[in-house]
Amino acid sequence: MPRRAALPLLALAVVLGLHGAAPPPPAPAWSGEERLTAGPHRAFLIPAPRPPDRGPRPWVWYAPTLPNLPGGHENWLFTRLLAAGVAIAGVDVGESYGNAPGRAGFDHLHALLVARGYSPRPALLGRSRGGLMLLSWAVEHPGSVAAFAGIYPVTNLASYPGLERAAPAFGLTPAALGAELSRHNPVDRLAPLAAARVPLLALHGDQDRLVPLEANSGLLRERYTALGGPMELLVVPGQGHSLWPGFFEDPRVLDFLLRHALNHPPPKR
Repeated sequence: MPRRAALPLLALAVVLGLHGAAPPPPAPAWSGEERLTAGPHRAFLIPAPRPPDRGPRPWVWYAPTLPNLPGGHENWLFTRLLAAGVAIAGVDVGESYGNAPGRAGFDHLHALLVARGYSPRPALLGRSRGGLMLLSWAVEHPGSVAAFAGIYPVTNLASYPGLERAAPAFGLTPAALGAELSRHNPVDRLAPLAAARVPLLALHGDQDRLVPLEANSGLLRERYTALGGPMELLVVPGQGHSLWPGFFEDPRVLDFLLRHALNHPPPKR
């Protein structure tokens, strides 16, 4: 998968209002990384150098996969997942915002990886709008999800990107999307995940203006726990929707992904 990370990610930071953000570290050329085709979509797989000896191979499903993502900010997390025997994969379904064609693309990736011997129950990792994509798929496939972790994840279409921007992806007018929001919005469709008791975790800054905490991760926790689902919300004081390294190098996120991808406690470091 192309890794032209530094300049595109810096441009993305400017677009998102992250003025003054330091350029990201370069994304490495991961050993053994494969470029795949999942249905009509490009995908990637970074296999773990030493996967477990028995059983389906564990993996973390990352979103959004775009020409510049994942990038250098994921280096710390990816390096440690791979070293623990956990592969990483993703599929580029464009700016789908969790729409039906995007979810179909996710179906293709899941089927492809399972056919290659990977676990039918990956742990999901959604960065920003990747939360919309992964949760929209997860609520329809609760038995295929070990856990979900989000780095300032979008969970609410009405908050981001907003109905005006999201509507074309769903083939609807903004008014029609608003009228049908409960059919498309992941935060309105959590009951199947909660019934399956899929663990959720979100790391979110309390100064996020682009993807506000209370309208996204906060609302997710409120609704999910009301349904009986297990969720932990980690609030970062003083941080917004930024490229602050702490969002990408939090041991709690790493341990959560390892615990659920491997289905046992992570090794002590």
